[in-house]
Amino acid sequence: MDLSLKGKTAIITGGSRGIGKAVGREFGREGVDVALVSRSIGDLETTAQELASETGGRFIAIAADTSDENSIKTMVQQAANELGHLNILINGAARVGGSRPAPKLAEITDEDFWDDMKTKVLGYLTCAREVAPYMIKQGWGRIINISGLAARQSGTIIGSMRNVSVAAMSKNLADELGPKGINVTVVHPGLTRTERTAAIVEAQMSSQGITAEEAEKRMASNISIGRMIDAEEIAYVVTFLASPKSIAINGDGIATAGGSGRAIHY
Repeated sequence: MDLSLKGKTAIITGGSRGIGKAVGREFGREGVDVALVSRSIGDLETTAQELASETGGRFIAIAADTSDENSIKTMVQQAANELGHLNILINGAARVGGSRPAPKLAEITDEDFWDDMKTKVLGYLTCAREVAPYMIKQGWGRIINISGLAARQSGTIIGSMRNVSVAAMSKNLADELGPKGINVTVVHPGLTRTERTAAIVEAQMSSQGITAEEAEKRMASNISIGRMIDAEEIAYVVTFLASPKSIAINGDGIATAGGSGRAIHY
């Protein structure tokens, strides 16, 4: 299927690694010019060079702190100047969940709460606010917010709060921007294989005295396809949602976890 993405441009926050990097790779293969954004310019430049070499696409690196309004404004302006126009926003910059046990109520600090909310919720909202005028002017755009399955289950108080907030924001933006040609969706990854996975598996092997195969099997025990999803497989979904072919999907949440849990969402 031709996704009709050639000549489009995109900003990907959280673009130096993980799901953001995987999305960047697929965009490059589809002919999208990409601005990769994260806090570390060194990591970004390495990723931009790697993806450009792999795909033959155009990638630029822009360092920005998405918990800071002025940093976002500067980043969007630079991306618009260098890319010429802005078609797609992938909001993916966030504090990585699951790297440590979720704090209990008595352990949660104001700093924990606001660090997550400023980066993922307010940061996503501010990026959308700054990019939307470019999309409105051209009458077309796609905003895809990377959230997570904590929006649909308990177990991490702040994680659930931030991800539910992203889903609610996405639907509100979709209702407002849809008539202007801009579709907004939210993607909920679950357990995902990224650059961090090998270290997590190794830690489980060491602490539990098991093989890598058994560690991965236990990690994926709640996934109906029997294994964790790779970042590139999430990128396939995001790339479709970023395309004109996704016009029928607006304001909805798409789970990309391979079938996780027993709840029915409708």
